[in-house]
Amino acid sequence: MPSTPPLEIAVIRNADGWPEHFDALAETAVLAALAGARADAGIKIKGAAEISVLLTDDAEQRELNAQWRGKDSTTNVLSFPQIEPFDPVMGLLGDITLARETLEREAADLGKSLDHHFTHLMVHGFLHILGYDHLDEDEALQMEGLETRILAGLGIEDPYAD
Repeated sequence: MPSTPPLEIAVIRNADGWPEHFDALAETAVLAALAGARADAGIKIKGAAEISVLLTDDAEQRELNAQWRGKDSTTNVLSFPQIEPFDPVMGLLGDITLARETLEREAADLGKSLDHHFTHLMVHGFLHILGYDHLDEDEALQMEGLETRILAGLGIEDPYAD
């Protein structure tokens, strides 16, 4: 059986307060999302690939959101794909940024653990990198269904359940 080309996941911390074990959680989430996308859309890694994950704070996330999306507010996760949707996965795939204070606030409001909420947003962000979106109802149902299946495989409840 041929070996899978490597996927490097670089975690960068631009803010204090992020738990140390989130590096491992990020890797677990990305690899699970890649496996889920392979099963869903036949996505394959064609060569060495890299994704960067920026763990930041609300202030930096707000700047990124304003600069790249024209929205002067913080947000939980941003994805910056560097590949065309569903292209062969290789090279620099893109960047995912997460804001600690927003994640903490949302996890508390939702009554979820920070670990589970972080993992969900990592899966969500990486699926955006691969080309999934939720701009219309059909896309949203496909992406949310895939997220739910991936997270279930990680022992995490459906984040979209009421």
